[in-house]
Amino acid sequence: MFLSVSRFAVANDLDEAVRAAFRQRPHQVDTVPGFIRMEVANPSGDPKEFWLLTWWQDEASFSAWHHSHAYHASHAGIPKGLKLEPGRTQMLRLEVFAS
Repeated sequence: MFLSVSRFAVANDLDEAVRAAFRQRPHQVDTVPGFIRMEVANPSGDPKEFWLLTWWQDEASFSAWHHSHAYHASHAGIPKGLKLEPGRTQMLRLEVFAS
């Protein structure tokens, strides 16, 4: 199994709009081959930081999605004017070997 973790922090006052966008997401990834599930979370005490976790059958499935037109289209709901804090954006690719 493969896990993609994306972390970012909102620099302006659009964190509630980001939450709403994730709650109302178009679910395009849900039917992509290899996709298992997605969760979005905030660290306790830091509501402006977001962690997006997606589980995949393998890294190749994630990479195919990440480079697809559908991936870019799925970001259409990003709030207009969203600004991210420099230095607080990170993407991790993790191989899950036990659960």
